[in-house]
Amino acid sequence: MAVEVIPMARSYVARKLVQLGGAPEWRQGFVTDNGNWILDVYNLDLTDSKDFEVQLDSIAGVVSNGIFSRRPADKIIVGSENKIREI
Repeated sequence: MAVEVIPMARSYVARKLVQLGGAPEWRQGFVTDNGNWILDVYNLDLTDSKDFEVQLDSIAGVVSNGIFSRRPADKIIVGSENKIREI
């Protein structure tokens, strides 16, 4: 799961993610269009993803994350070898 962080908060956010059970890795050499950095986080328990997303967004320095559980999808696009379907 990706977490966008402001550059000066990268280490702080990474430590908080470790406390939450994650294994963050800095995506070096990549800068978002807003000038921020990305932490790729592994080994998180996302059983209660809505609660975890709220907790994650409350960490100072977190700009955005890749969970998206608080808002349902407008559509799902499924691709196969022969076609693409929208649900």
